[in-house]
Amino acid sequence: MRGRARPWIRREVETRVVDELARGLSVSRVTATVLAARGHCAPEPARLHLAASPQGLHDPGLLPGMAAAVERLARAVEAREPILVHGDYDVDGVTGTALLVRLLRLVGANAHWHIPNRLVDGYSFGTHSLDRARECGARVVISVDNGTSAFETIAAFAALGIDVIVTDHHEPPLAHPLHGALPPALAIVNPKLAGSNYPWRELCGGAVAFKLAWGLCQRLSGGQRVRPELKAFLEDALALVAIATVCDVVPMRDENRVFARQGLKFLGATRHAGLRALLDVVGIGARAPNSDDLAFGLGPRINASGRLGSAARAVELLLADDPALARRLAGELDQLNTQRKEIEQQVLAEARERARVFADEREWPVLVVEGAGWHPGVVGIVAARLVDEHARPAFVLGNADGIAKGSGRSWGDFDLLSCLRAGQHLYARGGGHAQAVGLEIDSSRVNALRAALCAHARERLGSGAHAPAALHVDCEIAAAHIDEPLLRDLERLEPWGAGNEMPVLSSRELQLAEEPRALGADGAHLALKVRHGNRYLRAMAFGMGARREELAGTRTLELAFTPRWNTFRGNTNLELLVHDFRAS
Repeated sequence: MRGRARPWIRREVETRVVDELARGLSVSRVTATVLAARGHCAPEPARLHLAASPQGLHDPGLLPGMAAAVERLARAVEAREPILVHGDYDVDGVTGTALLVRLLRLVGANAHWHIPNRLVDGYSFGTHSLDRARECGARVVISVDNGTSAFETIAAFAALGIDVIVTDHHEPPLAHPLHGALPPALAIVNPKLAGSNYPWRELCGGAVAFKLAWGLCQRLSGGQRVRPELKAFLEDALALVAIATVCDVVPMRDENRVFARQGLKFLGATRHAGLRALLDVVGIGARAPNSDDLAFGLGPRINASGRLGSAARAVELLLADDPALARRLAGELDQLNTQRKEIEQQVLAEARERARVFADEREWPVLVVEGAGWHPGVVGIVAARLVDEHARPAFVLGNADGIAKGSGRSWGDFDLLSCLRAGQHLYARGGGHAQAVGLEIDSSRVNALRAALCAHARERLGSGAHAPAALHVDCEIAAAHIDEPLLRDLERLEPWGAGNEMPVLSSRELQLAEEPRALGADGAHLALKVRHGNRYLRAMAFGMGARREELAGTRTLELAFTPRWNTFRGNTNLELLVHDFRAS
């Protein structure tokens, strides 16, 4: 929670290790210290981490179900059987859907696609899926970012003689009372299946779809070495996988780091009309994109149409080859994203008001708030905001016609899926993973669900559940050494994400060079100007406006921060992103 002071924990590293890393990798001592603080203590493994080269990607054939999936797809391609790619409506599912459709059309397949309408169809497979498959005459259906729990619909597909290939990354469900542990698909390609020997289980849905694409390219090329035109496709597709990886907030380690780093490289040089148009709309221009551009620029715009109903425009954009069409679609997504923000602010204001009733953290260790007419496309974002503001897991449910649908977001390393399952006797549908879940429940049972979730949380977390999370400081640095060369050196650690968080530095004995300024419509943020001797630095403390009084009369302070570039009106300067401060 940004509005509270947090306990600081300084990571301890050995001077000898820092010296070896700095010499062996030709990096600054600050960067070497951050590497050591994150567990990269030997030069060669640290070099591999920094490089994040394509050689760090695992063989797609190691994924469960891959061999059967690739063989069936290859037959469908060769026979030109209709193939339906069935994605999810978020950025993970949309990018993975576009990736597979583009590949299938490239190799001459008879490919179609379908994304459920969030407001009409809901999540994953349903009767709409069967209707679309009949409409296009599909003989093979490929799911993207969903399907592991779709027992009934996949059984219906099987009864029609339609083969289903599931590509997904969600946790397998508890055994279904009628159908058993897994749905009757021809193949389920999911690194989280029980018994999977895949080396890295934390892929996003778009990455699993990419693995299927890679496996198919190998099969169509007659071996491990992919023929040139398919290799070029896979390289370009890494840009889509990078967007999915960053936006789905999977751990930025192992091959996820490779996907993000290599994908950003190919995104910067992409000739993909849709991505090029999105880059222009976001205002990236000629500079190299970074992970923040994906998380806060491209991702929300791809997500916007799916959040407000149909994700069709986002898929059409990512399938577009005509630059004029791509520019028009990107502009429409930009407008939808603005509309989404307005709806989000309205729901957030109402959710905050309802959350006041549950202010006692010990009685209500999990926030569950419900409101009539709350748009289902923004409840997940609002839940994340409540988590940030209240430092505990939060569920936000929109009620329509007696049915409450919504999302939950976790706090820290609390396993939200296990928590949700504590109330599984109450809800009609639900699932997800440790950090994010979704559910549908009769509104008359919401109070009972709240009680069940809170009881589970009290049992698991105990009395210290909601203490402010500790801030881990990687390295202390003198203000005189905070400069542009340091920032460029630290950029070698990018892309940032869960498991590879941006480095946190600290600096002591700073003085306020001017009065702190409150920014934002409600004064939620603080703009600071600090100095040490003749060195002046600007800093932004987001969400800390309520702590302005702590700085009154302050002689010196200590900041915990990340140095970053800030571009405003065409000018780019170094500024400090403040994580916490201590007045002294």
